[in-house]
Amino acid sequence: MMINGESGSRAENDYLTIQDDTAEAVTEGKALKTWKVLIVDDDPDVHQATAFALRGLIIEDRPVSLVHAHSAGDALERITDTPDIAVALLDVVMETEDAGLAVIKKIRELPGGQALRIILRTGQPGYAPELETIRHYDINDYKTKSELTRTRLYTSLTAAIRAYSQMKKMEEMRAGLEMVVEASTELNQKRGLERFAEGVVEQLCALLSIEPEGLICAQAGGADNRESLHIIAAAGRYSNLIEQPLANLGNPGIQKAIERCLKKRCTLYDHGLTLYFSTENGGELVAFVETGEEIEENNRHLLDVFGSNMAVGFDNVALYERLQDQAYLDPLLLIPNLNKMLELLAEPPLSRGERNFAILDIDDFSAINDILGHDFGDDTLRGIYCCLRERLEESVIARTGSDRFGVLGPSSEVNPENLLSLFDEPFTIQGNNLRLSATIGLVALPDGIPTDSEILKNANLALKQAKKRKRGAAVYFSEKMGIHMRERMHLVRGMRTAFEEQHFFLVYQPKISLADGKPSGLEALLRWQTGDGEFVAPDYFVPLAEQTGFMLIIGTFVLRSACLQLARLREKGYTSLTMAINVSQLQLQEENFIQVLENVIQDYNIPADKIELEITESMAADDPQEIRELLLRIRNIGVGIALDDFGTGFSSLSVLKYLPVGRLKIDRCFISEMEQNDSIARVIIGLGKSLGMSVTAEGVETGDQYRSLQALGCDEAQGWFFSYPLEEGPLMEWLDTVFG
Repeated sequence: MMINGESGSRAENDYLTIQDDTAEAVTEGKALKTWKVLIVDDDPDVHQATAFALRGLIIEDRPVSLVHAHSAGDALERITDTPDIAVALLDVVMETEDAGLAVIKKIRELPGGQALRIILRTGQPGYAPELETIRHYDINDYKTKSELTRTRLYTSLTAAIRAYSQMKKMEEMRAGLEMVVEASTELNQKRGLERFAEGVVEQLCALLSIEPEGLICAQAGGADNRESLHIIAAAGRYSNLIEQPLANLGNPGIQKAIERCLKKRCTLYDHGLTLYFSTENGGELVAFVETGEEIEENNRHLLDVFGSNMAVGFDNVALYERLQDQAYLDPLLLIPNLNKMLELLAEPPLSRGERNFAILDIDDFSAINDILGHDFGDDTLRGIYCCLRERLEESVIARTGSDRFGVLGPSSEVNPENLLSLFDEPFTIQGNNLRLSATIGLVALPDGIPTDSEILKNANLALKQAKKRKRGAAVYFSEKMGIHMRERMHLVRGMRTAFEEQHFFLVYQPKISLADGKPSGLEALLRWQTGDGEFVAPDYFVPLAEQTGFMLIIGTFVLRSACLQLARLREKGYTSLTMAINVSQLQLQEENFIQVLENVIQDYNIPADKIELEITESMAADDPQEIRELLLRIRNIGVGIALDDFGTGFSSLSVLKYLPVGRLKIDRCFISEMEQNDSIARVIIGLGKSLGMSVTAEGVETGDQYRSLQALGCDEAQGWFFSYPLEEGPLMEWLDTVFG
């Protein structure tokens, strides 16, 4: 709005330009920044006089532009609609006697109202005494209209504008610092150097309030290594240059600015902004953005802070990428490892169609390492991977174990026939032809696939089944395998709970001397009764206990409980009875097993020769030398050794003769067929006698079996014909009856 003064000549009036709703003065078509001063007064003459007094006024190198309001409500609208008003010349008495005073608090509550400087002007001081007004209202100066000459008005405005400018700079600095902090926080969420660098360009432009238009250039070598300069992030018209050398930029001015920045190792502010970053690992980066104007001093301080924060951010990204490599990359083959494969299995497929996951276990790879050396083994793995990569173009390949590869891909590639065919031809490793095979477990991945860990678990189950068949077999996972696995897992979890809740207990099966028909001893047998009264078969839970290591706890429980029962029997007068206790291979391998055995014998004060430990043939055959030394130590403390289920294992006669075993136990399967053919039982009894061993027959159920064993010279028998396994109470009653 143009308002011409009413006094003075026409030429003089031409200078009285009052700009309404305008932030800038215009000189030769170029916008200049101005100080906006709001005049709030209901008297048009005051507006005119103020405009006349301020004509041509330059404060802090900027002209003054006026914004006009004629009431308190009008003032609030103008402040709301016009950004960056520096000073308000506010009249006290307008539509009401205190309209100016009443609007002060509302002004301060508006956006930007805190920085705005308020000079209260009044022509009627009585309505607003100076001391009271200054004390109770948030104003910055108080003047009567009569004292505001041009000079004093200039002085007051200059002081107010300087204060406003300082406050705005502080606000901008604070806002800028907040942006730097927010940018740092946001950028730290970005993973990968390129994504982080792209974010730096965007945040840098946002900090300078300009459109995203710039690039970041990085180099791996020193400042003189110009060939290593490449663009890692870009925005605006430079966005098509990502991953290209700086030489392809096609702008010599920007290229020289970047090179000069790297050479000087500092930020440059001419010809745009060239921001320098240096990282702890010796890397150097430069961000170039076109600013269009000179950057003010306070913004330069902000850019220094921003640059320091972003340099740390680049270091963090580099560290993150190194940690990513360690976490998700196989260090030998530089391909995805198990962790990465699990992530891929958890992600939805990128394309439709049936997919399979397979685990390839290289047969006898440990032997290759042991015999031919680890270097040869590493080259073998490299050769296998190259073959997989060449033949499985659409699949992801990972090294999921020392001798295992995981393959995820379409069923047209990941299937038994295709995978097994990869090993049809020999591999050339270090100039040698090497024939290899792999055993494979596969899982089909239809829609609604299970979780990543379940897929891996299912593939391992299928691999286990394949290994049971033969080397070089391939087996798909089936739901039946899953049910069996879940049952086993449920049993394993329940085993610990059952032990803690004392659902495990011992029963004792009497052993009878075939010479006089009297009880000669007992065998301690472990039982598990569930909370609902059902029994879990020992043939089912004992192998699981051994596989999980829980047999160490259960085995010690059995040893102590059986010896405690033997002590109680001896207190009742049954001193001739022996106690046979089954021990597992896991127990025997414990370093302190002998010490535990000796402690139990001492704790219950029982003769060592009344205890007999039963081991299986498979335990004896695994490592005859080691087991012989252990059994000799057991024999040296007086405890007897029996070989259980003889005839069902794979021990040779030489091993049997080598071991310090005092008793053979004939497996029940040979006793059950005695009525048709007693030749095996006859041979075992004869073998035992020839080796000076006692012989016990298990599973005797009929009188004919009993009499036949007596005739063959068997020493001892046990089975249902004599008694079922008994708990402590019924056992005492049975013994009282037999010996009574």
